[in-house]
Amino acid sequence: METNETALAGVERMRIVGGNHALDFANTRVGQPGGPVDDDILVTYDDLVAWSVHVGAMTDADATALHRRAGRDHAAARTALRRAVALRDELDRVFRAIADGRQPAPRSVGAIREAEAESLARASLAPADGTFAWSWAGDRSLDRPIGPVVHAAIELLTGGPLERVKACGGCSFLFLDESKNRSRRWCSMEDCGTDAKMRRFVARRRSAASPSRRPGSCRARS
Repeated sequence: METNETALAGVERMRIVGGNHALDFANTRVGQPGGPVDDDILVTYDDLVAWSVHVGAMTDADATALHRRAGRDHAAARTALRRAVALRDELDRVFRAIADGRQPAPRSVGAIREAEAESLARASLAPADGTFAWSWAGDRSLDRPIGPVVHAAIELLTGGPLERVKACGGCSFLFLDESKNRSRRWCSMEDCGTDAKMRRFVARRRSAASPSRRPGSCRARS
């Protein structure tokens, strides 16, 4: 098993830009739009725990307890990781369909609902800002990291705003468009947005430098 520090260093290269735990979880693998996966954050169970700490869904103390349990039962940890990755597939299918303006497959929605029922059975209701909220602080199972993820997915599906779920134009990330006019096209202006601007700039420079497109110019003849 990896050390906690090694796993955390691995997941910290991922930008948290989804605006929702479920979308950020789907974004733990990335590639070009519609293309193959270039990078996958979740390779080991320790990566899964480290990601949960990275997005603020788990405390360091909870993570340490899970690392110890996973170290005692490697087979169970691998099984928990497979379940988490399978859930990630369903989340991606559902929210990518919504981003594309399509109805998600009932089978995928049902898989998320079943995962939510199982995770709530391990959760408790705890006071939070004058009300109560679901908490997985007492969950000692190896499936603990996916509790807040699947609950965030259900809250987004039932409460929206689903019309703001979008797919990045530069990579495979999903995100909530929180701009006032809902015109955001990129998961992050620092990454994909900047890359797109640079591509447009280079294309304009090439176009301006092309003799065949320069007004009044002509090609050399042999």
